[in-house]
Amino acid sequence: MPLALLALAIGGFGIGLTEFVIMGLLPDVATDFGVDETTAGYLISGYALSVAVGAILLTLALTRVPRKVALLGLMVLFIAGNLVSALAPSYSVMLAGRIIAALCHGAFFGIGAVVAADLVPRERRAQAIALMFGGLTVANVLGVPLGTLLGQAAGWRSTFWAITAIGVAAFVGISLLVPAQTARANGPTRVRQELSAFASPQVWFSIVLTVLGYGGMFGGFTYIAYTLTEVSGFAEGAVPWLLVLFGVGLFGGNLLGGRWADRDLLRTLAGVLAGLTVVLAVFALVAGSQILTVLALLLMGFFGFATVPALQMRVMAHAAHAPTLASGANIAAFNVGNALGAWIGGLTLAAGLGYTSPLWAGAAVTLASLAVLAVAARARGGELAGARQPEPVLVD
Repeated sequence: MPLALLALAIGGFGIGLTEFVIMGLLPDVATDFGVDETTAGYLISGYALSVAVGAILLTLALTRVPRKVALLGLMVLFIAGNLVSALAPSYSVMLAGRIIAALCHGAFFGIGAVVAADLVPRERRAQAIALMFGGLTVANVLGVPLGTLLGQAAGWRSTFWAITAIGVAAFVGISLLVPAQTARANGPTRVRQELSAFASPQVWFSIVLTVLGYGGMFGGFTYIAYTLTEVSGFAEGAVPWLLVLFGVGLFGGNLLGGRWADRDLLRTLAGVLAGLTVVLAVFALVAGSQILTVLALLLMGFFGFATVPALQMRVMAHAAHAPTLASGANIAAFNVGNALGAWIGGLTLAAGLGYTSPLWAGAAVTLASLAVLAVAARARGGELAGARQPEPVLVD
């Protein structure tokens, strides 16, 4: 794999760290700024909302810019946002820094996925996308616990200084290793060309698949700490290490999911979504056993992230003539799925259905994604029979 993919993965690592490490530092941040837990939580929800907005608006704004230049500009935005967070004198400035950093998230992964796919032969494109997203999974496995430990030992601001340094490293890596792209046409047709991708029903099918397929996993994962402590009987101190195990599953699923998607995109999606549905349902049934819970947690991470390269590759393949905005929109769809899954899981808890109910809700949402996939395959014609058909070639 080209070294340029490593530079993209470093950027993905920094962005993933920015998104998730705040969860472990939230009590310290809230105490420092004198705000309650609910207000501090806006640092998380505000980030997620800004990701979805930036994925569409910034990607659209950068359609006329060469992709390497766009990625470098996005990393400057990322560095600036985390620098503001590290220096923030007040909660409102901290929130502004979070929003600035979040705006680059969706556009970076959306544009970066197209760049990653263009760096390798056609038969390895999903693997290249998986490698870029590998930075995000490493952020979950190693970055978040280490970033939390750093923040607890040296103050939460030290973590954001470290993330700023990672952003600088990613900027240097992209500038040195990612090949320059041919300058894009500056005519007004460029934006219309990107928007034209949404005339394809398969692009919309892909976006809905992402919302449901990824949302199903997050429906169960958002409230997993309650399941682990209240149902499985783990001590609260064990939860962070169990989440590291979940992250190991994410990492493995991401890499293998990319390989499988390169071989057969449709069967990979069908297989991993079916696997995730089964795992979520079985997890709900066996959550009372600590040994089986550990295994189920690992498998939930594996199947949950094995969907990611295939979901991203599908939308890009069906928007082959204009993949950049569609790719960014699909990144936004991942975040919409996060919010949808968390909302549905919260409804089950509010209804008094117990701490395993978010897992059942997640299984139902993922099962719905399988139904959408079947409809999409039937609409495309011939795929439902299982024959591997060549995907469209991504072009500029």
